[in-house]
Amino acid sequence: MTYDAEVLVVGCGNVLFKDDGFGPATIDKIEEDLDKRPLPDNVMTIDAGTSAPHYLFSLPNPMWKKIIILDIANFGGKPGDIKKLSKDQVPEGKYQDPHSVSVADPLDELEEVEIVIIACQPEKVSSPFVEYGLSETVEAAMPKAIDMVYEEVKI
Repeated sequence: MTYDAEVLVVGCGNVLFKDDGFGPATIDKIEEDLDKRPLPDNVMTIDAGTSAPHYLFSLPNPMWKKIIILDIANFGGKPGDIKKLSKDQVPEGKYQDPHSVSVADPLDELEEVEIVIIACQPEKVSSPFVEYGLSETVEAAMPKAIDMVYEEVKI
């Protein structure tokens, strides 16, 4: 699949580890409501899962102007808090393939692309134990994150 859009909205995370599934769940909710709240034609939503971000971000398309990443992050907030982060505020190696020997962060390779991270403070990440479904506080934060996505796609 090619990602031919000026703006990508990318949900990252593992749905099997409780709140780590925030990104994919938020993408699902956006896509579920597209008939009521459409996105501009130049925007594409992607459930990138866990290892997919490494492959997606390391295969840039000259068409891309902005990538909006939905993910969890521990930024010291209360569970369910939503915060907009810059690429520089993301922990080093966050979007690297854990099986890769590369030391380059794929987001660093996207110099011409604006990167925005809409992050949710998790309540519980159950890794390495499987626990499907978001905590109530994180699920309740999804509408705010979605509103932030719609603000960001107005370029």
